Amino acid sequence: MSERAGILFDVDGTLVDTNYLHTLAWSRALRDVGEWAPMNAIHRLVGMGGDLLVQELLGHPSDEAEEARTARYAELIGEARVFPGAADLLRRAHGAGLVVVLASSSPRDELDQLIELLDVGDAIDATTSAGDVDEAKPSPEVFQAALEVGKVDRERCLVVGDSVWDVQAARAAGLGCVGVETGGFSAHELREEGAVAVYRDPAEVLAQWRTGPLGLLAVSGG
Repeated sequence: MSERAGILFDVDGTLVDTNYLHTLAWSRALRDVGEWAPMNAIHRLVGMGGDLLVQELLGHPSDEAEEARTARYAELIGEARVFPGAADLLRRAHGAGLVVVLASSSPRDELDQLIELLDVGDAIDATTSAGDVDEAKPSPEVFQAALEVGKVDRERCLVVGDSVWDVQAARAAGLGCVGVETGGFSAHELREEGAVAVYRDPAEVLAQWRTGPLGLLAVSGG
């Protein structure tokens, strides 16, 4: 099967409103193991791999904190909501002939719950999760794995993400990244990091489909 044009979508903070739930989960997890970090500092690192996040916050690793985060996030994930336009954006990309890959390094069970929330049927062609990567973002590994599992042509591919870690990982993988501000990073920060375009949210990406990078990708290579 020949490689096709496609889009690699980050999930947490991009399609589903979870970044602040992750912030709260980490805050509670750190408290559980006798540590502390301010929530604003935690939020700025959400989207980065958990081991790197803990090291950056505490200056040392903590397997106990990572384990506690899993339990604390399980208490909160039920509050996650899909961003307006996110499901329709996935359907639009798939309907335009693009391969749609959810490029996540979240644990499989957490990702499955978010996929269920998205409720987009067969509009998702492939997914990645924690079991597919050894290093989370800003390592490019998650996007490299997504290219492979989705059989996506690297030369005809874009990433959609919400954090500077997404942009950094995409750039390291040799891919362009379209940013959305739904994760809490500003348009300025995302552009400064190298995003090829930035939108308020998935709904705006969809509204500007015809004139934006994703629509142009579909026309030129889908």
